[in-house]
Amino acid sequence: MSEILQQLNAELSSVVGYVQRCLVQIANGRRGSGAGTIWHPDGLILTNAHVIGRRSLRVTLPDGRTLPARLLADDKGLDLAALSVEARDLPAIDLGRSEHLRPGQLVLAMGHPWGVIGAVTTGVVIDVGVPPELVTFQRELIQVDLPLRPGYSGGPLVDVRGRLVGINTMMAGPEVGLAVPVHEVKRFLRQGLGS
Repeated sequence: MSEILQQLNAELSSVVGYVQRCLVQIANGRRGSGAGTIWHPDGLILTNAHVIGRRSLRVTLPDGRTLPARLLADDKGLDLAALSVEARDLPAIDLGRSEHLRPGQLVLAMGHPWGVIGAVTTGVVIDVGVPPELVTFQRELIQVDLPLRPGYSGGPLVDVRGRLVGINTMMAGPEVGLAVPVHEVKRFLRQGLGS
């Protein structure tokens, strides 16, 4: 392996290790579960609205603690939900600038596909905007060339520095994933939480 590839391999592995500290599991009292991203050290967690259901929300933190979660806000149209757990000093993820993403940039998606804890997949940005297959959708989505299998939902989409650029939401084709851009997440939080 060339020196450049070894360096890239080591750097990406370091990014994955950092992001895994900010990745949680969410169980909704039904058969399924999804992922979530620690947004704030005082227990604010972001995930998808389709992950949460309506009862018995429980969050498993990276340190193994499982805590009950309270739903603070959700937007089914945007597929976002904000949860709160009674915990402090959690490792919150650093925020990136989704509006600066360009086609061809490398990104990493993390989650728990089919029960594999802290899995990662990599790909490149295809576009940021309204996907052609979702013409009735009125907000931007990040379209990425990577598979988002069940269990990646609600997990972080990060740039090569480990900064959050989106929240994974769904597949749009065999190898096309969609994520809600972090600038839309911020807008959701301002509207839903008044912050």
